[in-house]
Amino acid sequence: MNLPAIQQALRERNIGAWLFYDHHHRDPISYRVLGLPDGLMVTRRWYYLIPAEGEPVKLVHKIESGHLDSLPGAKKQYAGWQELFDGLKQMLAPYRDVAMQYSPNNFVFTISMVDAGTVDMIRGLGKNIISAADLIAQFETTLTEEQIKSHFAARDVIDAVTAEAFKEIGRRVRSGGAHEHEIQQFFMEAFQRENMVTDDPPIVAVNANSGNPHYDPSASRPVPIREGDLVLLDVWAKKNTPGAVYYDITWMGFVGKAPSDRQRELFKIVSEARDIGVKTVQNAAAAGKPIAGWEVDRAVRDHIKQAKYGEYFIHRTGHSIATEVHANGANMDDLEIHDERRILPNTCFSIEPGIYLPEFGVRSEVNVLVRPGSAEVTGKIQREIVTI
Repeated sequence: MNLPAIQQALRERNIGAWLFYDHHHRDPISYRVLGLPDGLMVTRRWYYLIPAEGEPVKLVHKIESGHLDSLPGAKKQYAGWQELFDGLKQMLAPYRDVAMQYSPNNFVFTISMVDAGTVDMIRGLGKNIISAADLIAQFETTLTEEQIKSHFAARDVIDAVTAEAFKEIGRRVRSGGAHEHEIQQFFMEAFQRENMVTDDPPIVAVNANSGNPHYDPSASRPVPIREGDLVLLDVWAKKNTPGAVYYDITWMGFVGKAPSDRQRELFKIVSEARDIGVKTVQNAAAAGKPIAGWEVDRAVRDHIKQAKYGEYFIHRTGHSIATEVHANGANMDDLEIHDERRILPNTCFSIEPGIYLPEFGVRSEVNVLVRPGSAEVTGKIQREIVTI
């Protein structure tokens, strides 16, 4: 935990304090931001208050009184509910505005961890609860130089393995046959050799399956890959080292002489939309202009709508990337939510528009790293469908 940085961020936002709260590990964000161990037995509620100025305060149950001892600050203890209520009242007395892991109307649902009863209790004490969404983005998803290096290391592996996977598909198709799940396992074996890990295996999707954005190949229902098939590869992983950052891409290939005119048409629309999204971020970064995730999504989505395929673009344009492949920074989203979180320097995210028809889907995904004054695509950019 970087206490001075958290307090500085609170002062910059004119927020009196940030209140962390958990029981039964229901709020993993608190553990990551505060640097608490995951293995604690947490059967009782604990609270940790970081004020914009001054010393933090802990409130813990007497039978689990040591849970926050690794953190700085004065410790208060409770046993009964009256002591808990009085302790919270004293902790919060100096502050009007308190940040919590809360999102109005559960809008940014990935950070809305505080239960409704606790919200009622804090508001009953006369406090104004502020969403901690921007604070979480700052302290969960801004990357160190070492983490950025790990992202590029993952890129080097995944770009190479993905190119080899297309070749492997061709070899197998022409020498006896290939299946989606087998190519998925080809990736997993390569990741193991390269000391890479992933939360889920990559997506290998053929024809109509590529029209399902979260398609999951299975050995129990093997789908062959044949001549004339369109293949989508969505690949994400990170180095198996502490604090490593994911790299996440989607590429399209065609088994045969050339994809159809319709497939090329959709890929052109999608890749143009992708490039518009990248340019929107780069222009804002170069101008020093704050930009929110929804603005990027809108620019990308408008292009696909103008091409008359808006109804087939059924997910956000991109997601935050850090130590989790779907991290807690700004998403490029004006569809699933109107994401007003700002894109921060030293953060990474995907731009991945797609068009999903019943017969096939097309997606193109790149990762963008924003620096102070600039933004870059961190890997190769697909310009045409790969001929396998």
